[in-house]
Formats: sequence, C-alpha cells, structure tokens
Amino acid sequence: MPELAISAEKVAFIIEKAREFDVKEGNSDPDSGSNATDDDAVDVLEDDGSDPVRNELGSFMIALNEDEQLDLVALTWLGRGDGTIDDWDDLRARAVEARSEYRSPRRETVHYLLGEPMLGDLLADGLDEFGINWTEEGLTADSSAPSQRDEDEITKQR
Repeated sequence: MPELAISAEKVAFIIEKAREFDVKEGNSDPDSGSNATDDDAVDVLEDDGSDPVRNELGSFMIALNEDEQLDLVALTWLGRGDGTIDDWDDLRARAVEARSEYRSPRRETVHYLLGEPMLGDLLADGLDEFGINWTEEGLTADSSAPSQRDEDEITKQR
C-alpha cells in the first residue's frame, strides 16, 4: 500500500471546508433587494466571489508543501475514478507532470483543486481507496497538525 505525504487530518480539514464551499450556488436572485429575514436567508448560499471559506481553504492549501499538494491532486483523481490504488504511482507521476507545466505551480495547483466540482467528496473517496476513514474518532480536522513527512523532515534535520 502506498503512503501519503499528506496527513489524513489535513485532508479531513480540506474535505470539510471543500464541502462547505461546494454548497454555494450562483446568484439566483440578483435584484432581490429584500431583507434576509424575508427570504429565509437563502442569499447566504450564493457564491459572490468573496467567500471566506474559499479564502480559508485556498490559504490552507497554498501553505502545503509540494508533495502534499501532489498527493491532493492524485487523491482527487483517485476519488474521481481515474485509476485504482494500484495505479497510485502513475497518478502521482501524472500530477508531477501536470504541475511542471504551471508557471506558478503552488498557486495554480490550488486554483485547479478549488475549481474541481465536489472536491470534498472526491478526496473522501480517494481516502476510502487507501482504507482511511477520515471521519473516524481520533481523526480531527486540525489544520495545524503536521504530516508524517513534515515530522520526518524535522527529525532528519536534527
């Protein structure tokens, strides 16, 4: 079984935030001018381009290291059915190749991921392929939790 460079806790955080973002919809009533209490506050589900959840998610993902971002892309593809767990090395190699074509790899990788419909579900399905239950007790969505690779790199530096 391949190993992930990103911790399950970080992926869980991204899944939860992506699912919050995925429920947004286009502006369905641009000229409403009504009071939010009159229209059951449905405007809160409209994506007006300044979504704080999207900003938080983007900021979190841009701070990830290259290997973690590559794993997110490969997990997304795995969850989408572009391969199986046996194809992990190929999926990851494709992610490396795609990233090499970007002028600003860190930023464009995040832009790609944020543009992926149902990102949270795809990542959850990808983790399922690894046999990781991201909702499991003990797995919390803590954005500050270091990945195993981060811990290994700190240990190597000592």
